[in-house]
Amino acid sequence: MKTIALYGGSFDPPHLAHEAIVKALSKLDFIEKVVVMPTFLNPFKKSFTAPAELRYKWLKEIFASLKKVEVSSYEVDLKKKVPTITTVKHLLKSYDKVYLVIGADNLTSLHQWYAYDELKKLVTFIVVTRDAVKIPKNFIRLDINEDISSSGLRENFDSSKVPKKVRDEITQYYKEHNARQNTKHSKHTR
Repeated sequence: MKTIALYGGSFDPPHLAHEAIVKALSKLDFIEKVVVMPTFLNPFKKSFTAPAELRYKWLKEIFASLKKVEVSSYEVDLKKKVPTITTVKHLLKSYDKVYLVIGADNLTSLHQWYAYDELKKLVTFIVVTRDAVKIPKNFIRLDINEDISSSGLRENFDSSKVPKKVRDEITQYYKEHNARQNTKHSKHTR
């Protein structure tokens, strides 16, 4: 049986918690492959900071040495918001079983995901611990000790929280972006 773990997200920016999750998933013996799937644009968001192609490139570099990991450009190539169920159905053409990896912070809004009732029949959820959120027993739990959020990192950039392989490039990108944002903001507040 061909089994994969689908780990999707904005990865804006990719950080050490993302890396820790992928490494932990690749050690699970019931998963043959981990598919990291950067979104073009998260269905729950209106914009992104780093363009999708750049986030995809960074992820390819971060996970290049992990044999069990594939970074997919499927959603990036579609150049639009892609509901998770669309990606899952695409993957089920090639794989027998999809484990869908989500953060525990998504549990409260999971029922709002597009076609959730159908989605939950197609996948088995793996829930990554986050912010001391209680994970119900009917989900597979993945304990990760890195408490980093991309949104928090974008606001207060700390390069030590970014994987070493692309640290300099990602740090430069977000620092320049934040400087542009601060310049725009200061012009509007005068």
